[in-house]
Amino acid sequence: MRLVDDRPADEAFLLELLNTTPVVDRTQQDLLDGDQGRAWLRDRGGDGSVAEQDATRAARDALQAVARGNEGAQALAPLLSDVRLMPSIEDEGISWSLTDVPPPRTLVVRALLAWDAVHRTSPGRLRPCANDECALFLIDHSKPNRARWCSMATCGNRMKARRHHERTRAEASTVEPGD
Repeated sequence: MRLVDDRPADEAFLLELLNTTPVVDRTQQDLLDGDQGRAWLRDRGGDGSVAEQDATRAARDALQAVARGNEGAQALAPLLSDVRLMPSIEDEGISWSLTDVPPPRTLVVRALLAWDAVHRTSPGRLRPCANDECALFLIDHSKPNRARWCSMATCGNRMKARRHHERTRAEASTVEPGD
């Protein structure tokens, strides 16, 4: 695996991986389970093996815990314990390639490198959705860094509607009868 600056594609992959545990009808799903999960892996360049499925799920869970602030970045260290980089000198300078990454862990390493790039270049911009009923994540690319929801159309709208309903209900309860 050659390391190149493919940040937008790998950032999108990282977000897709983090968001493989959506809440549907108030039940959390795991899009990496079963045949559907193996197809998901193959669609993203993996081999779709059970070993890859298990490794990717473990990486996803660790990345989610780190992104939520439940674990420190050190929780990711075991996922990279045997990964090695090999330098190559070219006219343009030094480039680095991953060597000896077992095929079941290629997507894991790709996700971790994407996480590292986001963490270093955009600190604090990878975060969980502010809707407590949602299990998705977002990478905030807005200039003021104030995005709160995975989707303004769904979670943002729901949260704003909920706050509006609570406000109007509270206002209605404070109005005296006969006013």
